[in-house]
Amino acid sequence: MCRVVDVRRAVLAKNDTLAGALREELAGRGTIVVNLLSSPGSGKTALLERVLAHTSARGVPTAALTADLATEHDARRLARSGVPVRQVLTGGLCHLEAAQLRAHLEGWLPAGTRVLYVENVGNLVCPASYDLGETLRITLMSVTEGEDKPLKYPTAFGLAHLVVLTKTDLERAVGFDRAAFVRNVTGVNPGVEIAETSARSGEGVESLVDRVLAVVRGAAVHRPAMAAAALAAAHANTYGPDGDHALPLGDPAGRLP
Repeated sequence: MCRVVDVRRAVLAKNDTLAGALREELAGRGTIVVNLLSSPGSGKTALLERVLAHTSARGVPTAALTADLATEHDARRLARSGVPVRQVLTGGLCHLEAAQLRAHLEGWLPAGTRVLYVENVGNLVCPASYDLGETLRITLMSVTEGEDKPLKYPTAFGLAHLVVLTKTDLERAVGFDRAAFVRNVTGVNPGVEIAETSARSGEGVESLVDRVLAVVRGAAVHRPAMAAAALAAAHANTYGPDGDHALPLGDPAGRLP
């Protein structure tokens, strides 16, 4: 009897296997990955410029990897912070995957790096489905994008360990409804922390760095209810009633040198 395998599930299952291996290996080296997701224009790069400078100023070995479809503009901006930066050009792919991240870390990630910030492709759809081996997943949204964004992109916000509101200096000018935003975020991700920031004024940057460094020191991260449900569903789809694998999981990732 033939079993039909959902190709997308198979791809995600293989990615999750690679991501798990990468997370374990990097943790063994004392490195955490912070995966930053947002739509284009959220102010992610501007905020990351400040975050990198603040993290490095505290004496924490830091690096950044930024992904775009084209151009190296963001890498040049981030490099002004003085930390090691690598640009990834995806060639049209709308997200990063664990295998891509691992390939770009080989021979580049400096020994002793404690925090690797990964600026994912500007997109709230595809990147949300791909685990990169991160310890902390942050979904960002600016006040200019509308309070209902978390409802329109429930996976991106529902799987976040932390949600960051950006461009708060424009809140009054655009008539942002903060209460509605909070309700919508907590509706898809109950209990998640919401941080408020402004790259222009510097508001909230130190607090955001505090949160990241707490994770470096071993602080627990938020456990999204959506992630628990997805894990249960993945297990059900991976194993058939006889206990055999229903999905090809692929080979485990190799070791970084």
